[in-house]
This record gives sequence, C-alpha cells and structure tokens, in this order.
Amino acid sequence: MIGKDFLTIHDLEPGGVLSLVQKAYSMKKSSPPQVLANKTVALLFEKPSLRTRVSFEVGVKQMGGSCIFLSNAEVGLGVREPVADVARVLDRLVDCIIARVFSHNSLIELANNTDLPVINALSDKGHPCQAMGDCLTVYEHKGKLEGLKVAFIGDGNNIAGSLAIACSDAGMDFSISSPEQYQLPIEIWKSAQEISKIKGTNLMWTPDPEEAAKEADVIYTDVWVSMGDEEEKNERLETFAPYQVNESLVEYAKPDFLFMHDMPAHRGEEVSENMLDHKNSVVYQQAENRLHAQKTILSELVSG
Repeated sequence: MIGKDFLTIHDLEPGGVLSLVQKAYSMKKSSPPQVLANKTVALLFEKPSLRTRVSFEVGVKQMGGSCIFLSNAEVGLGVREPVADVARVLDRLVDCIIARVFSHNSLIELANNTDLPVINALSDKGHPCQAMGDCLTVYEHKGKLEGLKVAFIGDGNNIAGSLAIACSDAGMDFSISSPEQYQLPIEIWKSAQEISKIKGTNLMWTPDPEEAAKEADVIYTDVWVSMGDEEEKNERLETFAPYQVNESLVEYAKPDFLFMHDMPAHRGEEVSENMLDHKNSVVYQQAENRLHAQKTILSELVSG
C-alpha cells in the first residue's frame, strides 16, 4: 500500500495487484493473522449489502477483531452531521473504518479527517475490494494473471472501472463492450490506458459484445440497473438488451473461459437464466474470495 487507506486500486504500489493477490491466495490456505485482536472496525454503510457486509464481518472476526455496523439511518452521513465530524468521532473510538457510500467524495473526506485506515467498500467511482477478489479468483483458476484477457460486457460502471485498472496493473488485456452512452468515465479510461501502455497490454472498448468476447479468458458482467439508477430502469433494459451474456455469446471466448459476475444477478436480464450455473461459472467462488482478498487488505493496513 502507498498510504494508510485503500480507496482505489491506485492506492497499491505499481504492480501491487499481483502481489496482493498472491498474499490473499496464501492466506486462503492458512490461518489468518490475528492482527485485529482487541481492535474494533466500524462498518459505515449508506447502501445495503450481502456479500460486502458478511465478508468483512467474517474476515474481521477471523482476524480476532470485532465489528460495529452503522447503517445510513443511524448515521446520516453528511445529512445528520458532517462527514468530517463522523470521521473525527470514530477516530477516537475504533481502529479502522470500512465505508460503503453513495459519493466517493465522502470517502475522501473521511480519510482526510482521521488517522485511521479507511477502506472503500463501494462508491460511485469504484469497488476496489471487489476487483481484488475478482483477480484472486482468476489467479486461483488460471495460475497467473499476466497475459490473460478479461472481457467485461455491459455498463461501464464502478465495478468495470476498478476491474479495468486492476487488470491493467496486473498485465491483463481488458476489453469492454457497452453502449456508447454507457462507456467508462473518461478519467477512469485514461487512467487504465496509462497503466496499459506501461505494461504493454491491450485495452479496448467496442459496442460489439462478440468482438469483446473473442478469445477471452474471462467473461464478466454486472447488473444493468445499479442502485441509484432505478429511474432509468426501462430505458436501460431496452438499451442493454443486446448485451446479455448468454450461451451464444460465450462461444466466442476460449473453451476454458471463466464466467464471472459480482452479484446480485438478474437472470433473464444481463445474464440468461442458466449462466450462473454454466460449467465455466465461478460466481460463487468469486463471492467467497471477497473474504480472503479483504482479509489481506486489512492485514496490510492495520498493524498488530
């Protein structure tokens, strides 16, 4: 880690994705270090969660610590009281803040007003913990990261953005297929491009899902209507209809491709009814690996 926080993939040293993944792979096969013994972690969640909350709570417990869950109704981040005040209070009471927020600016303000480690458990700009769990899953099944191709089909959202940067850092080719108006934000794309040029990898956007999926080692998708996009649901469902990941599309990938989805999944929308149970699907292992990636992140940030 470059600093005290993990807010984006950029908080890792260059090339740090592979290093952290290898540590997580080792941690998965051994007893977790008790670096959180007698420590308390605050889970500050503005958005609901299954995998993120459970994996962090279980991970903290396995590492000897305890959690306090703080929902949006209880804290009202930036509404009931300023973000800076929340940070300064928690600074005196807990040992780490894991925050799942609507605005990435809230994470930055939390981090700027406490000496505690702050971990991004999802924001509008990224989901770096998810990307690390994803890379761990690929490494576990393929035995490497460098030289592989990941194809993301669908919305250029926060999941896709963190994955694009993580793949570029790890030496993987990354292709994304989305409607033109739903491409990755330009600042995220430029960031991934800069890393990709250094690594000598291929980074591609195309409106054609079949082109993106060609010879891919990994096919990845996410929901078309994320939290906060509900008012656009009908428009999004119509626009993204040609981007469904189904049995026909994955025929363009390599025979031993991995199918991945960060979940929750909407069968019949971004995925066909049976894709999560496809013989190449690793979605449930992917969900489990959030636990091991996040334990590794915690062990890097919180000293014993």
